[in-house]
Amino acid sequence: MGGVTDREADTAVPPASAASLELASMRKQYRAEGLSETELAATPIEQFARWFKQAATDGGLFEPNAMVVSTADTRGRPSSRTVLLKHFDAQGFVFYTNYDSRKGRELDENPYVSLLFPWHPMARQVVVTGVARRTGRDETAAYFRTRPHGSQLGAWASAQSTVVAGRRALDAAYAELAARYPAGEQVPVPPHWGGFRVVPETVEFWQGRENRLHDRLRYVTETDAGGWRVERLSP
Repeated sequence: MGGVTDREADTAVPPASAASLELASMRKQYRAEGLSETELAATPIEQFARWFKQAATDGGLFEPNAMVVSTADTRGRPSSRTVLLKHFDAQGFVFYTNYDSRKGRELDENPYVSLLFPWHPMARQVVVTGVARRTGRDETAAYFRTRPHGSQLGAWASAQSTVVAGRRALDAAYAELAARYPAGEQVPVPPHWGGFRVVPETVEFWQGRENRLHDRLRYVTETDAGGWRVERLSP
């Protein structure tokens, strides 16, 4: 009777129970120092600026401005993807995309959005919920001009989120644009491309703590008073 060869044994998929056991044992112990209400800045944007500076300088993060953007369509079906934060101020958090992409279409249908900054090496997260609004064309054009030439061409070459025949078709579209707009020549801003500004309604600052008793402090906008209140959430 034939048995399992050494090669087959090496490549065999482990039983589900074994995989589950390995996942169940994967954990890290977080820091003892936490986040208290007395440490917080007056506004969530000021607090975000503090944490972002630490993430960008001391956090050991590859892209500290990377954030997960979660949207939902009109039927409530969610979708998520990672994009780059390109600006933030008292008015909100700004990122750029193809308006015809899945996230662009969903935000046009349902402007409520969630942003997640997963700063794992620092045992920190920031979660923003709010409403996304398109940036003005002047603001979009100003940012577009700061992008590398290749990224400007890429915004035209890719019909983001649509099915493409293959990599060759995408590369061919890019090559055609590169011939039309060589380096040094101004690339027009695509009409289907631009920014979204997420105006925050809540901003949660999550600090990992020992024994899974994490600190979660959330700013909540007070529409009538025009300010913010802070509440502590159970971990």
